[in-house]
Amino acid sequence: MATSHLSELSRPVIREEPPPEPRRLERGLVVFDLDGTILDDIGLIGDVAGDVLSKAFGTPTEEGRLHYLATTGMPFEAQLAQLYPEAPPELRDQTARIFHTRKVAEAYAEAGVFPEVPRLLKRLSADGWTLAVSTGAEREMADLVLEREGLRYWFEAVLGSGQGTKREHLAEFRRRFPAAPLFLVGDSRFDMEVGSETPGTVAIGRATSLLGWTLTPDDLKRWGARWANYSLAELPDALPELLAHRDRTTGTTAGRRRSRKG
Repeated sequence: MATSHLSELSRPVIREEPPPEPRRLERGLVVFDLDGTILDDIGLIGDVAGDVLSKAFGTPTEEGRLHYLATTGMPFEAQLAQLYPEAPPELRDQTARIFHTRKVAEAYAEAGVFPEVPRLLKRLSADGWTLAVSTGAEREMADLVLEREGLRYWFEAVLGSGQGTKREHLAEFRRRFPAAPLFLVGDSRFDMEVGSETPGTVAIGRATSLLGWTLTPDDLKRWGARWANYSLAELPDALPELLAHRDRTTGTTAGRRRSRKG
């Protein structure tokens, strides 16, 4: 499905006062998507979406589930605008509210994190990386889920739908950490395209295999991922080489310093 400007839609932006001051990081920033990347919840959310779309628009449940999976990564409001452009805006707004409520009650209540995630975050932090979350969910809900799973401690910041789109989140992280290498870890085509199109950012993909729906590592690489796998367990070992490749291709000072030391 072609990239659409509708993917830039989000709910109203909530500005933080005062905004955090820019600062330097020890090594770099690794930004994680939440759904389908940290949380193993895309299957559950897809089931909710299929039922919601069926009841709102008469779409067969399985067809609605696949439509949702094919456009995931952007805010649900943008997905509805892309999938049902002729539907009354009031119906789309009502459907989005129902979806967000059921997503929390039925998917977040049941989903856990991917098994390698706790060790992964601990390893990345020990290696000197700063961690953050960019999600289309509300930040407050993301905070609660991460607290529930005992993971919120590892993240410097969480930005959600109230803080803008994923593209806007990356721009904000760039403002906060202007000199830092930036990596975006996600599970959708939209994540890979946003990450690869944002200057100074490297896209990393978690591949997906669900009933009737698969995104392979090769799929994600075609859409911009520099590294992709079904598990993120090996990501800490991959990041140094990805960083070195980024430095070589951009000619950064960090890359030249390492070359001189070698």
